[in-house]
Amino acid sequence: MDETKKIEELTRELLGEIGENIDREGLLKTPTRVAKSWKFFSRGYTQNIHDIINGAIFNEDANDMVIVRDIEFFSLCEHHLLPFFGKAHVGYIPNGKVIGLSKIPRIIDMYARRLQVQERLTHQIAGAIKDVLDPKGVAVVMEGRHMCMQMRGVEKQNSFASTSAMSGQFKSSAETRSEFLSIINRRSD
Repeated sequence: MDETKKIEELTRELLGEIGENIDREGLLKTPTRVAKSWKFFSRGYTQNIHDIINGAIFNEDANDMVIVRDIEFFSLCEHHLLPFFGKAHVGYIPNGKVIGLSKIPRIIDMYARRLQVQERLTHQIAGAIKDVLDPKGVAVVMEGRHMCMQMRGVEKQNSFASTSAMSGQFKSSAETRSEFLSIINRRSD
């Protein structure tokens, strides 16, 4: 049995276990939809950083901070299989190389499309950028809303989780870190 069919069968079984009539009209195609959704939600397991980057690293004499902020992301909490989502802010200080700006959100998506905790996701993104660019520093800040906190458990609908990973000049220089945090906290009108 292929992967998709197995997920469909498991979904039918789950629906039955929670007391649903798996033969009612609204649920007939649900197992297929769920299988397709899981294939999308977990596609990060089949991706690798080299294919994501696809040669988009360029030699450049730039040495000023590069920041891409407000990158929307979503992932699934590995503890409850519930979504968490929010915004990521990524900065780095080049060391003779820059990356195509669109690759940064793609890196985020690759790691986010796996079962995750926000803390690990933040560090994986920073580590990937550090590995491919060898910059003078990397900073990643993620702000997430977790359905496992909002829909169940403590049921706090307005809570956010913030995580950060800093290396190089972002970690060693309070001035550099402060500049990054100031830029990502500016709000556009």
